[in-house]
Amino acid sequence: MSDVPVYMVVNLAITDPQPYRTYEKGFFGLLKKYGGEFITYDDNPLTLEGDAPRAGRMIIFKFPSEQAAQDWYADADYQALSEHRRAGTKLDFLCLVHGQPPRG
Repeated sequence: MSDVPVYMVVNLAITDPQPYRTYEKGFFGLLKKYGGEFITYDDNPLTLEGDAPRAGRMIIFKFPSEQAAQDWYADADYQALSEHRRAGTKLDFLCLVHGQPPRG
């Protein structure tokens, strides 16, 4: 199932914009390095049922496979860059969600 895409779902609150901007500037190049694709973000998500995520930003991006997502997360350059995210946000979750396999 290596050709099954995975999605990263993130909920965070930006507590210090400057380090978070530094993170954003480096994020997209590292995302592309692993075949990742930015889907969307929303600073005001609407919860229709259940417990709402903490107020903040919801982010969704995609990788072509779980291996690509794991490699991205383990990348030393990403981990160094993510220190800026950690310094500038309160992260509730960074969650990997498996996509559906192709129907055949």
